[in-house]
Amino acid sequence: MTASPKSLAALNVQIVACELCPRLRAHCTEIARVRRRAYADWEYWGRPVPSFGDPEARVLALGLAPGAHGSNRTGRPFTGDGSGDFLYPVLHEAGFASHPRARSRDDGMKLSGLWITSVVRCAPPGNKPSTEELRNCAPWVDKEIALLKNLRVVVCLGRIAFDGLLAHEQRRGSAITRSNYTFAHGAEYTLPSGLKAIASYHPSLQNTNTGKLTRPMFFEVFKRARELAGLD
Repeated sequence: MTASPKSLAALNVQIVACELCPRLRAHCTEIARVRRRAYADWEYWGRPVPSFGDPEARVLALGLAPGAHGSNRTGRPFTGDGSGDFLYPVLHEAGFASHPRARSRDDGMKLSGLWITSVVRCAPPGNKPSTEELRNCAPWVDKEIALLKNLRVVVCLGRIAFDGLLAHEQRRGSAITRSNYTFAHGAEYTLPSGLKAIASYHPSLQNTNTGKLTRPMFFEVFKRARELAGLD
């Protein structure tokens, strides 16, 4: 891992250049080479996906990993796939996003008060990163949270993101008992560091198409995040 950067922009440069996980890099490169038929005319990003948002953010949305034909194609978190199509309209309604549709890095989307990142920065096969890959990416989360000087609330999108935040808390020296932090949609915790954590089901098609996660449920999470962050 390279030296700690002085800004989130500099950190993103380091993330994009990361080559720590050969399996993930090979997978993303092959997807970008072959491409899905619907996106045959796209030049896929195919690299680790940088984070996105407002450097002064009080709220962090922490996801799992880029989608193979979403962020791995567009180069921006939750952009260009079903999860993003569900997320950004809610962020817009909650006052975090400038508009409800996210299509590409050049669509003019701006975030206010929110930063979006993930515990893994490359699309993993089957959406399942290995323990080693999660460990390799962990320092990026540590550096990112350290650079988000105004951060108050972390919305964890899915159980793996929730576990990733707890692991971050332990790495920074907090003595926490994992059994005291149970993942459940809408669950709230105050971590020893002072950060507020809100757990949410991930906005995957598996959850949204089955009704496990509905738009009102998701909106309430980000509405609550605004309240806890003092943005309302």
